[in-house]
Amino acid sequence: MAERSTAAVDVADNSGDEPLTAQADESSTADGVATNRERGTDIDEAQGSGGTEGPGKASAPELHSGHKLAERYRLEECVTRLDGFSSWRAVDEKLRRAVGVHILPADHARARAVLAAARSSALLGDPRFVQVLDAVEEDDVVYVVHEWLPDATELTTLLAAGPLEVYDAYQMVTQVSAAMAAAHREGLAHLRLNPNAVLRASTGQWRIRGLAVNAALRGISSDTPQRADTEAIGALLYASLTQRWPYESDAYGLSGLPKDVGLIAPDQVRAGVHRGLSELAMRALANDGATASRHEAACTTPEELVKAIGEMPRIRPPEPAFTAPPDYQRTTYQQGTYGRPAPRPGATQPVAAPPPPLQSRTGKALKWAVSALLIAALGLGSWQLADALMDRGKQSDDPNQTQTNDGGEKNGGKNKPTKPLKITGSREYVAEGDAQHPNDVGLTYDNDASTGWRTNSYKDGPKIVIKPGVGIVYDLGSKQEVSAATLSLRYGGDHTTLQLYATDTLDSSTPLSSMKKLGQATTSGLSAKVSVDKPVKTRYVLVWLTAMPYSGTDSANYSQPGYKQAITEVKFAG
Repeated sequence: MAERSTAAVDVADNSGDEPLTAQADESSTADGVATNRERGTDIDEAQGSGGTEGPGKASAPELHSGHKLAERYRLEECVTRLDGFSSWRAVDEKLRRAVGVHILPADHARARAVLAAARSSALLGDPRFVQVLDAVEEDDVVYVVHEWLPDATELTTLLAAGPLEVYDAYQMVTQVSAAMAAAHREGLAHLRLNPNAVLRASTGQWRIRGLAVNAALRGISSDTPQRADTEAIGALLYASLTQRWPYESDAYGLSGLPKDVGLIAPDQVRAGVHRGLSELAMRALANDGATASRHEAACTTPEELVKAIGEMPRIRPPEPAFTAPPDYQRTTYQQGTYGRPAPRPGATQPVAAPPPPLQSRTGKALKWAVSALLIAALGLGSWQLADALMDRGKQSDDPNQTQTNDGGEKNGGKNKPTKPLKITGSREYVAEGDAQHPNDVGLTYDNDASTGWRTNSYKDGPKIVIKPGVGIVYDLGSKQEVSAATLSLRYGGDHTTLQLYATDTLDSSTPLSSMKKLGQATTSGLSAKVSVDKPVKTRYVLVWLTAMPYSGTDSANYSQPGYKQAITEVKFAG
């Protein structure tokens, strides 16, 4: 893939499965071209801030609140007016939801580039990016409609309160790097990735706005788009760890580094910074003469950054703080004073003596009766226990007796000991149609139940009708005797049907009819175990889904409502 990118042609924005919310996109300097360092000085990056038109640019269309585009999008508030274009918060009256709209004259010098960027952005379909909903030219204007995310918070706002917690910074750089790596694989660049372009939704998901479109609006291009975006991610991480912008100029409400000092590692700027994340930020800040890490090779593409993150020890979320319950207050009723008159202030209260034991003839009779009942109950329980043990002994002596385990499987003796089998590789199996999410198959055996591979969402179910099934082929490294597979799933309800096949290759070239079926399981829960009646030696095992439950929108897993399933962990035993 060529490095040259114009952020307009061949550069597409990403879209999401469901709208979450999005503030207005940020604006830029008047000349429309800014480096990562210069962009921090933009005065109108934040939502709600205004700008002024640049000299010699096409004037923005004369629009006002209440104006409708396509008799559908009603403009509510202008949040940016700069360089011949304006950005608005609007209402989609057809779907009754808030949206954002960029508007510029059709004869604007960058109108064609903006349309190309916006239309290509709608094709990517990655919910980690704010979705482009429409891109139209009509009535001498060009407008781009995108999601509006009212429940999301800009990184700029988060950093105003202080640096991010270690886990939050780790999640931010992990999700942003993975999203940008996916975009660059499709030939798309951002080129304006800064704290105003990164949003955290109320679900904790990080989203990126303005992929390609923001740069196209400002005429920004780069000869090395991957390096530019990678350095921008490094700057985001640096700022998240230190609450400082990693250049000499102040930007985005953050103080820059001291002048004439150069780029110093985050853990030298602020005490307590996670050393691994500090090193990662330095490896990404390798552009325009910045000093990269002295210990590791520089990361010059988002893909390299994703790989570097994967090689780090995983940072776990903090344990929830334990809050001690309030002191238990006894009521006056429990203290035995209910119904008594309140004591006079300052009066000494007599100490209540405990009631005497039962000493009367009736009390003694009651104690003997209770003791007799307890003795009788103990005797009856002992007799029943002995009888049950004798019956079990008789059953075990019967050579024709077959035991049944909890799973309903019959076996004539003790279970054969099993051993876990190591997975050395995997690939999505595509029998028909399009793949699901082939880049995520490795997440099904990373010992992290919070990650996984998911299917698409389908309208019909639970049985998959549009294709014979979906699944993943796993490589065990060499021929192994496979006796079972245990899977952790994300969605319960209806039912999930899984099948296990032995195949002879990792790819999809072997048809399902030529494979040996090892077993099948159906579950309505979040786990499933497929047992193999007679263990089979094979190197490649296909986990095949033929039915999936219905589940609603899952913003954490980026999926629309429908019949779907996600595999979070797979373990094989032999």
